[in-house]
Amino acid sequence: MIKRNLLVMGLAVMLSACGFQLRGTGTSELAIKELDLSARNAYGDTVVQLRQALQSSGVNVYAGAPYKLVLTNEAETQRAATYAGGSGRSAEYELTTVLSYSIEGHNNTNLLNDKLEVRKIYVHDGNNITGSQQEATQARNEMRRDLVQNMLVRLQLLTPGQLEGLQQKADERAQAEADALEAARRAQDETPQQSPLQLPAN
Repeated sequence: MIKRNLLVMGLAVMLSACGFQLRGTGTSELAIKELDLSARNAYGDTVVQLRQALQSSGVNVYAGAPYKLVLTNEAETQRAATYAGGSGRSAEYELTTVLSYSIEGHNNTNLLNDKLEVRKIYVHDGNNITGSQQEATQARNEMRRDLVQNMLVRLQLLTPGQLEGLQQKADERAQAEADALEAARRAQDETPQQSPLQLPAN
């Protein structure tokens, strides 16, 4: 028994040393250490759980951080996965949630846009409405946890250096657009304006 416990502990240490982590046993450190977080629904379950997960991952989440993660939209759809022929029969429904997000840099410059999508099927029993509603609620809670977990995985792929590179490209685009507008304005100012046509009086 002791040998088996030592073996399990040894495997756990080896796996953690390789960066492997079992789902639900904790969170991995992110390279991004400072991040602002906002959402259309500032007090929604998704943004609240994501803030907690980021903080557990060693991220200092605060307003005014160099980069901001914005949850721009969270949309849920539902469709029948199987058809129930008569009333009172069970049917499967597929829930889909799409979370659109963006990352903003200095001066609210948009650095990237992307989205996450999760799906889950639950059973609706026409003879047990309350139980079906509870199952649907549980499915939605699981999908939200999946969204938060997937977002952390996406953020783990980003480094401060990559964000700085995106910021530099965004600044260069903004400067090029500003220069083009200024050149167009100067060209318009330097173009002689034609006098209105004077019609002879009768």
